[in-house]
Amino acid sequence: MSRPSLKWNIVATYISQAYGAGVGLLVAPIYVGYMGLEAYGLVGIFTMMQAWFQFFDIGLTPTLSRETARYATGTEDDADRLRRLLRILETAFIAVALAGCAVICYGADAIAGKWLNVRNLPLEEVRQCLVLMSFGAGARWLSSLYRSAINGFERLIWLSGANIVLTTLRFLLVIPVMIYVGAGPVLFFSYQLGVALLETTLLFFKARSLLPGPVPSGHTGRESQPLSGLVRFSLSIAFANVAWLLFTQSDKLLLSKFLSLDEYACFSLGTVMAGGIFVLSSPISVPLLPRMSGLVAQGDEKGVLALYRETTQLVGVLVVPATLLLGLFAQQVAWAWTGDVELSRRVAPILALYATGNGAVALGAFPYYLQFAKGNLRLHLWGNVLLITLLVPALIWGTMRYGAIGAGTVWAVVNALFFLSWTPLVHHRFAAGLHLQWLWRDICAIFLPTTAIALIIHSSHRWPSQRWTNCAAILIAGAVLLCVSIASSSQMRGKIYARCIKR
Repeated sequence: MSRPSLKWNIVATYISQAYGAGVGLLVAPIYVGYMGLEAYGLVGIFTMMQAWFQFFDIGLTPTLSRETARYATGTEDDADRLRRLLRILETAFIAVALAGCAVICYGADAIAGKWLNVRNLPLEEVRQCLVLMSFGAGARWLSSLYRSAINGFERLIWLSGANIVLTTLRFLLVIPVMIYVGAGPVLFFSYQLGVALLETTLLFFKARSLLPGPVPSGHTGRESQPLSGLVRFSLSIAFANVAWLLFTQSDKLLLSKFLSLDEYACFSLGTVMAGGIFVLSSPISVPLLPRMSGLVAQGDEKGVLALYRETTQLVGVLVVPATLLLGLFAQQVAWAWTGDVELSRRVAPILALYATGNGAVALGAFPYYLQFAKGNLRLHLWGNVLLITLLVPALIWGTMRYGAIGAGTVWAVVNALFFLSWTPLVHHRFAAGLHLQWLWRDICAIFLPTTAIALIIHSSHRWPSQRWTNCAAILIAGAVLLCVSIASSSQMRGKIYARCIKR
């Protein structure tokens, strides 16, 4: 099976995720306008619920992606084994999804009446929304299984196109429904459930079409063999996923209890915009993990490290200016986005703190990519234990004492400290002698000059008093920072120079 171009896979994934992020940012203020701030808080609860469904993954989707990548590179040639693996995982995912939905439905009354701080919405309406959310989140979680298989085969151009279509259905086409049919939260989440079922069906048929050979019929007595050699790696991924959930969702779960729904909506708006940092970095990981896994399987250590450093600079060029823009100019960005001065004032501190923390997480993810490709996550697990040990108690204290601002401060500080202290240990273990070159040439060389220019703009620029001129000023500032980061990257300079010489 021929392998698609890594460059075009990255481009397609970026386009898809940039489109999804752009649409998500565009529609959030529209949703608030039609649904009201408190009802929009339920959208934040839905997003959190989808994330917590990943708790049940136990490392299976990354394992499936890695195994399909190994098959696609020719390292693993047992097609029947791959098909049996998918069939086993399908059964487990469907059973767990139904069980999770049943638990949420059973506890919907208690969640609506005792956990969430509802002020104006009818509790029965909130309960119905929770039931619809549970099935929508379960369906989307099941679709992640098929998505991982498609990722492993590196059919990311097709997947990106499908994501764009599904994003349009999920976020944009619901707006006419809200305008002409109704903007109630029950109708909104009913629509989202329908799109989630469509997504699962579409990805199911595509994943099946990529699998080689006929589906084995009957019970052969070897159904558990596909998992027998993968248990250790899957359990490592499982622990990493649980740690990631605790790491990224503990604050959201705590704040859903301590904040009113309208305050939680402001928190959700801030974290949605700060999540744009991950939109810039995560498209790299989608094609990078299977490609690095394939290079490791082929024994190409130099190719692994070259790809690792090149993609680090690519992510740095995008993430560093975005983090600085959202961190230093948070209120201007929030005002340009929402058009509401008071709302932007409430959102800005959350946006600035979470953008800072997200930038550290995006750059600190690269050591994980290296460990994943090598199939050894032991050090990553210990790092997660240490991180959770520090983060969760600090989040509980910060959230209970200072609310969303306390949670954001903890998020920014702990992630920055962890990046600086843990990354050198990982590099020493898996790529001795790499760390100082990686840190200085691939990150600091981009970070330091871009930060200097951002601070100059921040200290000397007077922002316009009109919203649209403010938008233009933000775009200009962002473009300047991006140009500085590109000029500071040796990889980007080399590519631009080579392109100019070629022309």
